[in-house]
Amino acid sequence: MTVVDAASFLVIILCAGAAAAFTAVVAPRLVVPVVVVELALGILVGPQVLDLAVVDHFTEFFANLGLGMLFFFAGYEIDVERIKGGPLRRAGLGWVISLLLAHAAAGVLWLVGLVDAPVYVACAMATTAIGTLLPILADTGDLRTAFGTQLLAAGAVAEFGPIMLMTIFLSTDQPGHQVAILIAFVLVSLLVGAVAVRSAGRTWPVLTRTLNSSSQLAVRLVVVMVIALLALAAEMGLEVLLGGFMSGLIFRQVVGRHDVEVLESKLTAVGYGFLIPFFFVVSGMKFDLDALLGSATALALLPLFLALFLAVRGLPALVLYRGVLDGRARRALALYSSTELPLVVAITALAVDAGTMDPAIAASLVGAGIVSTLGFPLLAMRLRATA
Repeated sequence: MTVVDAASFLVIILCAGAAAAFTAVVAPRLVVPVVVVELALGILVGPQVLDLAVVDHFTEFFANLGLGMLFFFAGYEIDVERIKGGPLRRAGLGWVISLLLAHAAAGVLWLVGLVDAPVYVACAMATTAIGTLLPILADTGDLRTAFGTQLLAAGAVAEFGPIMLMTIFLSTDQPGHQVAILIAFVLVSLLVGAVAVRSAGRTWPVLTRTLNSSSQLAVRLVVVMVIALLALAAEMGLEVLLGGFMSGLIFRQVVGRHDVEVLESKLTAVGYGFLIPFFFVVSGMKFDLDALLGSATALALLPLFLALFLAVRGLPALVLYRGVLDGRARRALALYSSTELPLVVAITALAVDAGTMDPAIAASLVGAGIVSTLGFPLLAMRLRATA
């Protein structure tokens, strides 16, 4: 029987509330992303600083749900009709270039003895935190612009690609077997999506009638779909965030062009109001601060990783979008694309659990991801505001 540490659970919830209160007061002046505050508070209350809360199976379960919901929103924001064509082609080419640059940089660091697990390091550097950026982009209005279309495409590919790499290569030593399982999962997801889309026309009026009632049928069905695909992915030995991503893609196709403002508001309340903050606070609690501060190499690598994030993800954006975006917009796109955190956390956790990555190097990568999430979106927003 699982023993519930109610005190730790309460501390995590208090951190989530405190982070929201802090950013509500400070954000209008400093534009501090709430996830950075959540991570910082998680580190503060975690076992390596104040030791007010611990991570157990219960809190880990809710953190995984939060990760699934984060990638649900990442998948949901991918409007295939909107990004297909030029934006998707440029995004795909940009991510391939980023992956090559990341492997080259990680290979050099490995050859000189600064990092281990170069494949994991490269995959971590070739990601983008579009799920983390969505609230910022929604608040600034950029999601509704041509710039937002290009960024959504770049973010979708740079999240979906690393998820595939994690699923096929990083989490197993049998990639052929994993590909077969992945294909089976995708087929099941497509079947679920097809059934949901075909029935949406008949069921949508019923769902909308419940949005202001106690039954909340639409919200409950979405939660069921997310958890079902998370469970299916876990049972098939796949990464759980793949289940969240696929559920978001499916739900986007189900709602189509319906007016879903009320439903989106309720899902945002469930995701960003509870589950997603839980994931980031727990991630902060698991951050190995002692390993980072105890290693001069890891401390020196942190700013280097930050610069590599900008080079690996930013350079393709500066080059490939000439003629599509002006100079300021390209620089803003480069900064947003270089913002990395959730997948860096997931990939480094996978590497540490596998025993292939030094915890200090993992902490350095995650630390660089935290700094990128704190600084790069702020600089990008200023470029966009000036434009």
